[in-house]
Amino acid sequence: MIEFTLWDIARNLLLAARWTVLLSLIAFVGGGIVGLLLLAMRVSPLPWLRRIVVLYVELFQGTPLLMQLFLAFFGLPLLGVDVSPWVAATVTLTLYTSAYLADIWRGCVEAIPRGQWAAGASLGMTFGQQLRYIVWPQALKIAVAPTVGFLVQVVKSTALTSIIGFIELTKTGTMITNAAFRPFPIYGMVALLYFAMCFPLTWYARVLERKQKVGQHR
Repeated sequence: MIEFTLWDIARNLLLAARWTVLLSLIAFVGGGIVGLLLLAMRVSPLPWLRRIVVLYVELFQGTPLLMQLFLAFFGLPLLGVDVSPWVAATVTLTLYTSAYLADIWRGCVEAIPRGQWAAGASLGMTFGQQLRYIVWPQALKIAVAPTVGFLVQVVKSTALTSIIGFIELTKTGTMITNAAFRPFPIYGMVALLYFAMCFPLTWYARVLERKQKVGQHR
């Protein structure tokens, strides 16, 4: 058994938390970019584009994230594509995030009254111009709170990447526990670090949601 002081444990966990934050940011930004493309396809007047997005969203929302990670990490090498835990984790989480963000944002776009679309069409705007200048600016105000709230889910979902060997906060906690045999204080610190990362986001999402409700009642 290796002796670890509480400071040693905390320092190693804090260093590992950097990778949790980085993975969360990459998945969220990448998922946001892909999600915007999916959203444009989802509200497109072309039925076949909409069906593709519906299938994509149902696929990623209807299967466990853990299975998606396994398929990326263990399945792709069977096809001759060798991937590292880092690549498998970032790609899988990005696609997973994009499916949920596209669905969240679709609901925000559909919350805009159809009369707004008709007003844009009466001004001679194309479909893309209606989205860019009329619908998206209004939908953005609605989307901020649930989007920030979903970021909390992304941060917590990174813990599953430890299963495929990606060394982030949870994986580091497990490695230290296996060496020091002190699971309660170690996993307690891991939980506190996740709380420290997620609570400010949760609080901010609630503040934004209250502001949105106040704005709607005015």
